[in-house]
Amino acid sequence: MAEVMTGTSRMSDRAAEIAEAERSRLVQRTPGSRAAYERAVRHLPLGVPSSFQAGDPYPIYLERGHGSHVWDVDGHEYVDFHGGFGANVVGHAHPRIVEAITRAAATGTHFAAPTPVTVALAEAICERFGLDAVRFANSGTEATMDAIRVARAATGRDVIVKIEGSYHGHHDAVMFSVLPNADAVGGREMPASTPMSLGIPASMAEHTLVVPFNDADHVERLFAERGGEIACLILEPVMMNIGIVEPEPGYLVRLRELCDRHGVVLVFDEVKSGATVAYGGAAERYGVKPHLSCFAKALFGGTPGAAFGGEQAVMDVIGHGAAQMGTFNGNPLVAAAGLACLTEVMTPDAYEHLARLGARLAGGCAAAIEANGIPAHTVDLGAKGAVSFRRERLRNYRDFLDTKPQLFGAAFPWALNRGIFMTPGDEEQWTLSVQHTEADIDRYVEQFGQFCEALAS
Repeated sequence: MAEVMTGTSRMSDRAAEIAEAERSRLVQRTPGSRAAYERAVRHLPLGVPSSFQAGDPYPIYLERGHGSHVWDVDGHEYVDFHGGFGANVVGHAHPRIVEAITRAAATGTHFAAPTPVTVALAEAICERFGLDAVRFANSGTEATMDAIRVARAATGRDVIVKIEGSYHGHHDAVMFSVLPNADAVGGREMPASTPMSLGIPASMAEHTLVVPFNDADHVERLFAERGGEIACLILEPVMMNIGIVEPEPGYLVRLRELCDRHGVVLVFDEVKSGATVAYGGAAERYGVKPHLSCFAKALFGGTPGAAFGGEQAVMDVIGHGAAQMGTFNGNPLVAAAGLACLTEVMTPDAYEHLARLGARLAGGCAAAIEANGIPAHTVDLGAKGAVSFRRERLRNYRDFLDTKPQLFGAAFPWALNRGIFMTPGDEEQWTLSVQHTEADIDRYVEQFGQFCEALAS
């Protein structure tokens, strides 16, 4: 054990050396991004339109994208494995998406009135994901917010349950126990409902309970005690806020059974998994159907759309006292892009292509990890995948606390300096697009293999 700890410590020291050198190199190669940041920070807090885009010492500012590649303001080309935080499974400027958007732009992008293309998209989503009814929104945050309101209206209850360490958007009800610090998460038997942000009323915690992922026994005990107060259990069926954590066999089945038994609405947040991990999302991949599902990102061809829907008995409360609205909901621009995405681009053949590329990428990274003795593992879910710097696979958020962020801190600038554009946090993952090629995958694997060799040297 002492030898293992010494080896890990030496690798962490080596990671710090690599990180310092690579960050220095990154700053030297990206003066345009530094200038853009210095301009942006005068009017945009942190210099970015969303806090998730912030970077150290500054984010890389992109200028354009085409196919599977993007270019920054300094003219550097990258293979894009960021994928717009999972939204760009179609890649950049896909001809079918461009055609749909161009057509919508020429005939009217917004009416705040229903249109035939919106109805067609609703039909396509319901058929693909096995829903009775669906409503549109503009972001994953809105979709989960609306689904929770509908669940509360359908049950007449106020309390919601979420998974420890998970993220479901930035509305107050779910901004608890989202990547909390290790000293704030509470005991194993009672995970703390720790707010992620200032500005959230303390009273909100009374209506949000937190449970660990992959622990149906914990949920059963909670429901036995307080099931009559609980409106819904919301979770990512495959957890994607801490890398990727798959549900253990039987876990989702038990959650559905427990929710049915106690009259609790089971809500799948498929904002990241929908249309990425399988043709029919995580519900298809893992064979469990919830009462409600939430979607965004990959369903809408890179445009700002979202949706939620499910069983008719639950959705019927809309129009019978439960408000769900939005000026831009289902607008014809987003609807046209979404319909083209689901019916013309993300076809069954596309998932065969993504499965081949995902296996090639994860397999190549796993080989480099093993060859160099890196404390890490890979997860492959087709379009989605991850390297987590922990030898054992993750079961829940507590396991994520045992990963090695300093190793990611070196891997991230290393990849950028070698033409690989990735998400900026070690809790994120890669997203492949239908426009990625084997050459793109091999380029990623090559630089990652070199990183592992440098880390082990």
